[in-house]
Amino acid sequence: MGSVIIDEEGCYRAVKSKDQRFDGWFFVGVTSTGIFCRPSCPATTPRRQNVRFYPTAAAAQGDGFRACRRCRPDTAPGSPEWNVRGDLASRAMRLIDDGMVDREGVGGVARRLAVSERHLHRILVQELGAAPLPLARSRRAQTARVLIETTGLPFTEIAFGAGFSSIRQFNDTVREFFGASPTVLRADRTSSITRARSGSPAAHDGVGPTPISLRLATRAPFAGREAVAFLAMRAIPGVEAVDADGAYHRVLRLPTGMAVVSLVAEDDHVRADLLLADLRDLGPAVARCRRLLDLDADPHAVDEALGADPLLAPLVTAMPGRRSPGAADGTELLVRAVIGQQVSVAGARTVAGRVATALGDDLPPALRSAPGAPAALERAFPAAATLAAADPASFSMPRARGVALTEACSLVADGSVVLDPGSDRAEVEQRLLQVKGIGPWTTAYIAMRALSDPDVFLPTDLGVLRGLGNLGGPASAKEAAAAAEAWRPWRSYALHHLWSAA
Repeated sequence: MGSVIIDEEGCYRAVKSKDQRFDGWFFVGVTSTGIFCRPSCPATTPRRQNVRFYPTAAAAQGDGFRACRRCRPDTAPGSPEWNVRGDLASRAMRLIDDGMVDREGVGGVARRLAVSERHLHRILVQELGAAPLPLARSRRAQTARVLIETTGLPFTEIAFGAGFSSIRQFNDTVREFFGASPTVLRADRTSSITRARSGSPAAHDGVGPTPISLRLATRAPFAGREAVAFLAMRAIPGVEAVDADGAYHRVLRLPTGMAVVSLVAEDDHVRADLLLADLRDLGPAVARCRRLLDLDADPHAVDEALGADPLLAPLVTAMPGRRSPGAADGTELLVRAVIGQQVSVAGARTVAGRVATALGDDLPPALRSAPGAPAALERAFPAAATLAAADPASFSMPRARGVALTEACSLVADGSVVLDPGSDRAEVEQRLLQVKGIGPWTTAYIAMRALSDPDVFLPTDLGVLRGLGNLGGPASAKEAAAAAEAWRPWRSYALHHLWSAA
């Protein structure tokens, strides 16, 4: 049996109260029915002696439980613990969620984390109740269910697109995890919360990009429109666009190909419409969208901690559930940070747009002409290798900063620095600081957005000091840094509140 949550009585109290705040934090296995649920499942609360608690869906599935078809635990928000923690288990979990096991195997994840496969297996079983392969298998099953319920694709294409090695493995896994065959799940799509908005699978004959519409769950309160507004101010022309009605569009560079995504923030979820050049990229695309809008955050913990400070309390009250947006592309965020060291947000956006226009890869014609593709999207942001090979003098910035940009991109291109949430945050900052022209502000901003660090503070940032000044707070960087100590481990969220106050 997999590891179980230590505070079982606290977990059971959450189950009795149907508390949605704990969805994704843990899962409830019911021995009398053989199913596992979210804590907020609307079904009759099971007796205490009939429940077990698990830190992951994979751990519950490993003990023989199948997913509840009523509360859909496989669609719950991810645990915010993996964002707060920066240890081996949390970094591995983020890499598995991004599909690295499917692409490079367990050995690839272990090499990426600089540990042995045996050590990785031991840590994940100890911390998460499941080994790397079961965790990856659970992720494949979730991806398969999305494709079954939101497209009309043949099951053979769905099986290989979700990462299964055979149609038999696909059928057996779906039956085991969801207690129903793929055919039954497709017929029962009307109860799915990830279905296409029309209520039926999108018609698609397998030719050209695959359209997928789904609903990305998050925890309330959710200041999603404010998160989109933050992205809109920094949108790179041709790579990103925001409509007048608040819909955010962007090009994604994914492991197997490009994709286009459109995101609309609602009160308790995000509506996502994707156009995928390759079905295998669905899992990574969803993971990037979730990181981009910080959908796995725990807003209650953040607001409780920051709202206890008299300085921030009015901001938290005015905007509960504020998020700390991440990044869809680590290299793109690196370039933004280097450009933005000493220029305004609008100026950095203009320069980044010129870089993308000169060096970016054009969107494939099939994606540009696909029905529903936003007309404003034209290209993907340049890859690290392309930027590293560019002439620093060609960038619209001082030559010294251009040299710093190309040197930093060289580190990314050769693998010395990896800018994704599976990286060790301190190690990435240390390596980038060795590049002449890159300082603490830049590396901290990269950690906050590209590495999803929830505890970053920028005491020298002019916007932060202006926001503090408007609130009657500390006037100097030193005093600001001292005041921010009380906001740990949520200083990144405090930053966004202060920027709004500026």
